[in-house]
Amino acid sequence: MTDSILFSQTGHVCHLLLNCPEQHNALGREQLDGIQRALDQIENDPEVRVLLLTGAGEKTFCAGASLRELDASNADAAGFQLMTARVARLTVPTICAVNGDLYGGGVELAASCDMRIGVRGSRMRVPAAELGLCYPLEGIYRFLECLGPALTRRILMGAEEFDADGMLKIGFLDHLVERADLERRAQEMTQRLVALAPLAVSAMKQIIRQAGEYSVDPAMAQTLFRQCLESDDFQEGLAAKREKRPPIFTAR
Repeated sequence: MTDSILFSQTGHVCHLLLNCPEQHNALGREQLDGIQRALDQIENDPEVRVLLLTGAGEKTFCAGASLRELDASNADAAGFQLMTARVARLTVPTICAVNGDLYGGGVELAASCDMRIGVRGSRMRVPAAELGLCYPLEGIYRFLECLGPALTRRILMGAEEFDADGMLKIGFLDHLVERADLERRAQEMTQRLVALAPLAVSAMKQIIRQAGEYSVDPAMAQTLFRQCLESDDFQEGLAAKREKRPPIFTAR
């Protein structure tokens, strides 16, 4: 793939590693392209039965979209949303081994997986409202399908932070383990899924996903998203984050 995205396959299990811990495994164009190529291989290989996704390092699973590449010209998240949508729509089950903190789009990426296992001491937060950014429609679908409306409001509208126990309590994490046990527990989960009937697992996954989808006016959602994306507040939110100061929003 690329040095920052590592992909391998062992038997029926594919492993996808976000491998840029010095940048908190943030995803820019290079990383998104690498993940897309990995998804191409998974979709074209009938032998694959499970995808295991995790991040390198002990601090952060994924910090979402790279702030260095984020501005009004390319932050419409089309590439990011296409990637997470493909992860969510894979016919094989997906497990996310959340090795550390997760922020922004990193939360969405984990939510796109079918099952999540996390480590004690980790935190989760989506700061879109702090940046003056309306979260994209596809991403909102992911949160609604994973957690429902009430928790989606707390995560997106309230930019609420959850610790590891909180993530387990609200159902974002299916399992919570000590860091030393993460790899072993993730392997146990993958092997259990590999042992199940792949057609049945795939069929039920697709039905569950379709049952969890919501219907809204995409044109209206896109208009609101673009308004936020092109606003002064979005630029102010980015500047404040980079300068490590409180933002001053003007609703323009």
